[in-house]
This record gives sequence, structure tokens and C-alpha cells, in this order.
Amino acid sequence: MRLGKVVKSNSHCDYIVQLDDAMDYAEPPQPDDYGFGSFVRLDSDDRHWAIGIVYNSQLFNPMFLNMGPRLSSEPDPVFTPDLITETRTLLWTVLIGILEWENNTFYGVHGIPRVVVPANTPVYTMTQQEVYRFHLNAAQKPQFCYYSHLLRCGGTFASQLTQQVLTELIDSQLFSGADQRALMVLCKELSWKNTMAAMR
Repeated sequence: MRLGKVVKSNSHCDYIVQLDDAMDYAEPPQPDDYGFGSFVRLDSDDRHWAIGIVYNSQLFNPMFLNMGPRLSSEPDPVFTPDLITETRTLLWTVLIGILEWENNTFYGVHGIPRVVVPANTPVYTMTQQEVYRFHLNAAQKPQFCYYSHLLRCGGTFASQLTQQVLTELIDSQLFSGADQRALMVLCKELSWKNTMAAMR
């Protein structure tokens, strides 16, 4: 599903996505489609740009604290132009890698993408299968190499974001055996650090 488009960047791996609304599409994305920690892919018609994770959001409303004059009575519908709602939802997205195509299958390359993603690049939600493929390397072995990058660049809620991503990967049962146990150890360690930090 399409979520919106890139409208701005804060850094090379930190992009702001403007969510599509009912004025743009007949079936705009719903709140459950772009929650905290959602995996997204930045794809245009001719190339794949990057994989990212939603780490923050902001509601933009230009009418907030608008102290201009107001009408004392109902406006005359004959002379009143249609008003367009200018409220927008913005999603802060940290880029964590790309998808590569080789031997008729996709795999993930984790890290900061080298290219600069152009403005107006469409942004889409990722399916569970795409998330799974992103967490496999070229040898089709499980990987989770953006752990430290997410902790550094995931914004104010970086620890909570990383813990949520780990929890969802564990609950999805995409991995098994030693790989699943490794994710559980990372998650428990981060949970302990978050608890200790909150007690200080």
C-alpha cells in the first residue's frame, strides 16, 4: 500500500514523508498502516531507493492558534468558496538499508544507503514477506546489522523503537533456532538497559 511521498530530509538517513489523504486518493492509508516502528520502502517507478522505519510522527495544522478575525454569523454559501482541509500527517523515517535482487530472489543490505533519495519519491508499507527478505543476507542467512544504527539515529525514542522492532521480529516467528534465541537475548538486554535508565 502507498503511504505518501518524501517531502524533506533532516539528514542523509532521516527523511520526512507526507502522508496521502482523502484529497489525494480515494482510499488513503489508515492509522494502523503507518504506526510507530512500521517498515516502509522508498520506491519510484524506475528504481528502488531504500528501506526505512517510521520512528516519529507529527500532525501539521496551519489553523492551530490562528487568531485572525472570524465571521459573526454563518457565511453565505453562494459567496463562500470551498475550504480545503490543510491538516497533514508527517512521518519521520530512518533509512536502514536497501533490497537487492540476485538469483531470482531478494535479500537485504543493512546500513546507510549511499544514494540521496529524491523529493516526491513514493513510500509504501512492506509486507511480512518483504520484511523477512530484508532480514536475509546474500547467502539467505538471517541478519540484523542495523541494531547500533537504529539506536543512534532512531530519534528520541530510539531505544523503545529498537526494542519494538526486536519484539515484532521475535513474535513473527520469521527466524528459528539460534537466530531466534539471539534476537531474544538482544531484546532482553535492551529491555534491561531501558529499565535501568528509567530508574536513574
